[in-house]
Amino acid sequence: MSDNRFNIVFDGTLLPGVDITTAKLNLAALYKSEVAAVERLFSGQTVTLKQGLSQPEAQTYLQALTKTGINARIQAEPSIELNLADAHHHAAASSQPVFADPESPYAPPRATVGASLPQYATLKPFGVEGRIGRLRYLAWTMVLTLVMLGIGSVVALFAIALIASDSTAGLIVGGLVAFFLCIAIAVVSIQISVQRLHDIGWSGWLWLLNLVPFVGSFFPFVIMCVPGSNIANRYGPPPPPNSTAVKVLSSLWVVLIAVVFIGAIAGGFSAIQQEYETAAETSYDSGSVTTDEVEVEPAAEAEQVPDSADDEAEEASAPVDSAKE
Repeated sequence: MSDNRFNIVFDGTLLPGVDITTAKLNLAALYKSEVAAVERLFSGQTVTLKQGLSQPEAQTYLQALTKTGINARIQAEPSIELNLADAHHHAAASSQPVFADPESPYAPPRATVGASLPQYATLKPFGVEGRIGRLRYLAWTMVLTLVMLGIGSVVALFAIALIASDSTAGLIVGGLVAFFLCIAIAVVSIQISVQRLHDIGWSGWLWLLNLVPFVGSFFPFVIMCVPGSNIANRYGPPPPPNSTAVKVLSSLWVVLIAVVFIGAIAGGFSAIQQEYETAAETSYDSGSVTTDEVEVEPAAEAEQVPDSADDEAEEASAPVDSAKE
C-alpha cells in the first residue's frame, strides 16, 4: 500500500515583519526548551524539524510553527522501493542511540528543558521591564488612583491647617512635598503603561503618544482594550494568570464610573431645579411691583376729583363774575 509521508523543514528564514529574537523565544516556548537550544536551527542550513508525517499531521505541525514566526515548509519524502535481493545479514546493532551524533539534524536538544525560560513573567510594579495584561493594568491603576486620592486628602487637610496658622514656611514645605508626590505617582503610572505596551508587543516609547494633542485623548483606551499575546515575545514570557484580587480591583472601575455618572446626573438636576426656582422668584417679584403701581394710580386720580359741591359752585361762578365786569 502506498502512503506518502512528509517532512517539516526549516532553513532559518522568517516570516515578513517578525523579529529574529521574537521567533527564537516563540520557538523555544513551543519546544519547551531554552533559547540556546534553538540557536542552531537558525544557522542558515536546511534542517528537518519533523519527519514521517501524514499530510494532515504535517499541516497541523506547520500551522503551529508558523505562529512562532518562522518560515517552515512541508517537503514530501522520496518514495522508496524495496527489493528482497538487496537484503543482507548484519551484526547486531549497538545500543547507542541513533541520534547520538551532535551534528545530526534529527538530534533532540541536549540542554535542560525549561531551565532558564520561565512559564510566566515576574511582576515588577516599580519598573519598565516585564508585561501585564489588561485586567492587571486596570487593577494597578485603580490602586494608584486610591493612593492618589488618599494622599491628596491628607495634603489638602494639611494645607488648610497651614493656611489657618498663617505659616509661610509650612506652606512652602507642604507645596514641595505635594510636588514630589505628584512626580512619584506620575512615574509609577508611566511604568505601568509601559509594561502594558510590552504585553501587546509594542515599544514603551509609544507612551509619548499620550502627549500628542487629540491622539492622547483616546490612546489610553487603546492600551486598555488591545489584548496581549499568550506566548513569549521580545519583552519576555507572558504575565501570570489574574488573581482574585486583580479581578476585584479591576471591577471597581465599573463602580467608580457608575458613581461619577449618577453624581453628574444628580448635580445637573440640582442645577436645573435651582435655576428654575430662581427664575420663579424673579417672576414673582416683578409681578408684585406691577400690582403696587396699578393700586397707586387710582388713588392719584381720586385726588383730582372735586370733594364737595362748593368747589363746583366756585368753578361755575367764575364766568358770572366775568360777565359783570
